[in-house]
Amino acid sequence: MPTFRLQRNRISLLVVDVQERLCGAMAQDALERMLNRVNAAIEGARALELPVLVTEQYPKGLGPTHSLVKARLGDFSPVEKREFSACVPEVLMGLHAREQVLVVGMETHVCVFQTVRALVERGFTPFVCSDAVLSRHAEDRRVGLEACREAGARLLTVELALFDLLGSADAPEFKKISAAVR
Repeated sequence: MPTFRLQRNRISLLVVDVQERLCGAMAQDALERMLNRVNAAIEGARALELPVLVTEQYPKGLGPTHSLVKARLGDFSPVEKREFSACVPEVLMGLHAREQVLVVGMETHVCVFQTVRALVERGFTPFVCSDAVLSRHAEDRRVGLEACREAGARLLTVELALFDLLGSADAPEFKKISAAVR
């Protein structure tokens, strides 16, 4: 398998459907861990000045983006969608021709998987942060991650991704990244 390197000028962060009502269906401990990692990814992306895109699946039914995630995002405009895949025109345009996409969100076996598959089909390279994705059931999450890998995604963690993008402890963003992943 060829080696890979995450590159700041080639990557965006995509936050898929981390919504209030959907979060309410998750196991509390797993949800808290996932929200912590999603927020670390957002803080890291902001520190590295990466584009951050956010989707909401049918917000009328599933509610808005979770309040803890909203707080980290600041001023943002989520892309509303009805398709399970987040590869809707507004998201594809928002990727700014960056072919690497760091993916976090919910649910692993539905929207995250279908997004990954669609990204690969469109020539993107998705990187799924396994510690920042969640499904209601552990088996669905596990199989969803396997399906993402089979579809062509690389699996990594938020911390792995951010420090790979950082490259050195001498980088000016080092302290912000270190604080984000704590």
